[in-house]
Amino acid sequence: MSARENITHPGIVDHVTDSSVFVKILAMSACSSCHAKGMCSIADVEEKIVEIRKDPERDFSEGDNVTVSMNISQGGKAVLLGYIVPFFLLIGVLIGVLFLSGDEGIAGLSAILILIPYYWLLYVYRNKLKKTFCFTID
Repeated sequence: MSARENITHPGIVDHVTDSSVFVKILAMSACSSCHAKGMCSIADVEEKIVEIRKDPERDFSEGDNVTVSMNISQGGKAVLLGYIVPFFLLIGVLIGVLFLSGDEGIAGLSAILILIPYYWLLYVYRNKLKKTFCFTID
């Protein structure tokens, strides 16, 4: 696969288990690399730990510099499940309940509360989703 088909991040191996390698990556917002980031308060850099299935043919140890990659299509699926579906679910329930009840307060509360079972389902199926969204170490 070419580099254009993958999203890559440099990282450092945090720790290694028998079946997984945990890599620490820096997730940066677009403005965190801006030369004027000191002038505003929206610059955002967050450290995340990513679990990657261990390749038995490769050996990693704590502190190793690695490059973590994921296919772009998997990134699109993640955005779809994490942002786009909940947005349309929220708007759909808001409009639907507002149309049926006419009460804006109930419609707003219902729209927010519908996200609880949605994200709970994502949590329940997290192990299945882990198999779908797999990172690799290059």
